[in-house]
Amino acid sequence: MPEIDFLTSLALILLSSLVLGSIFHRCKLPPLLGMLLVGIILGPHLLNLIAGPLLEVSASLREIALIVILTRAGLSLNLKDLKIVGRPAVLLCMVPAMTEILGYMLFATLLVGTSLLESAIIGTVIAAVSPAVVVPRMIALQEQRYGTLHSVPQMVNAGSSMDDIFVIVAFTALVGMAKGGTFDFSIFWEVPVSIVLGIAVGAGVGYALVLFFRHVHTRDTVKIIVMISFAFLFVTLENALAPYVPFSAMLAVVTVGVIYNALDPIRSSRLSKKYEKIWVLAEIILFVLVGAEVDLKYVAENGGVMVGVIFLALLFRMGGVFLSLIKTPLTMKERLFCAIAYIPKATVQAALGAIPLAMGLGCGPVVLTAAVLSIIITAPLGAFAIDLTSHRLLPLEPPPEAKPPASAETLDAKSETQG
Repeated sequence: MPEIDFLTSLALILLSSLVLGSIFHRCKLPPLLGMLLVGIILGPHLLNLIAGPLLEVSASLREIALIVILTRAGLSLNLKDLKIVGRPAVLLCMVPAMTEILGYMLFATLLVGTSLLESAIIGTVIAAVSPAVVVPRMIALQEQRYGTLHSVPQMVNAGSSMDDIFVIVAFTALVGMAKGGTFDFSIFWEVPVSIVLGIAVGAGVGYALVLFFRHVHTRDTVKIIVMISFAFLFVTLENALAPYVPFSAMLAVVTVGVIYNALDPIRSSRLSKKYEKIWVLAEIILFVLVGAEVDLKYVAENGGVMVGVIFLALLFRMGGVFLSLIKTPLTMKERLFCAIAYIPKATVQAALGAIPLAMGLGCGPVVLTAAVLSIIITAPLGAFAIDLTSHRLLPLEPPPEAKPPASAETLDAKSETQG
C-alpha cells in the first residue's frame, strides 16, 4: 500500500475527528475521546493512514497545543478569585497533585515495577486536572448559582488552572533527572529558580504587552500572533539557558496571560475567546497525534495493572482535596463535590504523555499507556460525576433580593430635594 500524502492524511484526521467527536458529544461524552480514538485507528499500529512527515513533527505540534492550553489558562485565571477564596484555592493548586504523585510512587513502583523516579514521572503526567472538561462545567454552575455561597465553582476553577502549571514544572524537573540517569540534588534549587525566573520573565513581557497594545491599536488576531510568538521565544530561551540557569518557559507563558488578565480584563476576555477558536483545531491535532503513538499490544499486555494503579492514585488525590479544605466553611457535600470535580484528566496528559517516549526514556511506553488510559477512564467518569452530583451536592444560592419600588412619598421627597 503506497504511503498516504500529507494533505490527504490531514483531511482524514480533521473530518474523522469532527464526526466521532460529534457522536461522542451526542452520547454526552467528552468529544476528545473520539479524537483519541481517531488517532489510534488511523495511527501506524492499525490502519497507518497518518503521513510520516506529520508524525515527525508530532512533538512540536503537541508543544504548540500545550502553549495554547496554558495561555488560555492564564487569560482565564482571575487573581481576584484566588484572593476571595484564599488559602483553600492555593492549597488546591498543589496538595491534590502532590498526593496523587505520591500514590503513583507507591503503587506504580509496587505493581508495575517502575523505579521510584519513573513512577514520579507517571504521576506528574497524570496528576493535572483537565480544564477542557472542568472549566465549562464550573462556569455553568457559577451562572446557575450552585455552590456560589462558598465560591465552590470559582475555587475549583482557580485551583485546577494553577494545578496544571505546578504539575508541568514538576514534570520538566523530573524528566531532566531521568535523562541524566541519577538523582540530582540540584533539583532543590533548580525548581525554585526556574519558577521565579519563569514568573519574572512572563510578568515583564505581559506588562510590556499590555502597555504596547494600549498605545498601538491592532486587531485581536494580531495580538494573538504576538503572544504565541513570545511563547515560542520562551521555549527557545529555556533551551539556550539550560546549561547555565534553569528557566520555566511554560510558567512564563501562563504568567503572560495572568498579568494581561489582571491589568486589562476587557481585552483579555476577547483574547480568551479567540484562543477558544484556536483550541478547536489544536485539540484535534493534540489528541489524534497522542492516539497515534499508542501501541495497542503494549496496552493489552500492561494496561490491566495500570488501570488499578490509576484508581488507587485517584483515591490519594481525593484525600488531598479533603486535606486542602480542612478548616473551611464548606459542608461535607461541598467538599465531596470538589473531590469529584478534580477527577477528569485529558489535555495535559495528551500534551505530556508521549514526551518521555520521544526522549527515548525507558519508561516512555508505560508513561504513554498510563496517560491514554487515564484520559479514557477519568474524562468520561469525571464529566458524568460532575453533571450527576452538582445539583445534589451543591446548594442553590438564592438571587439577591430586588430593591422594593420607591413609594410616591419617596419620589415626591426626591423631586423636592432635587428642585
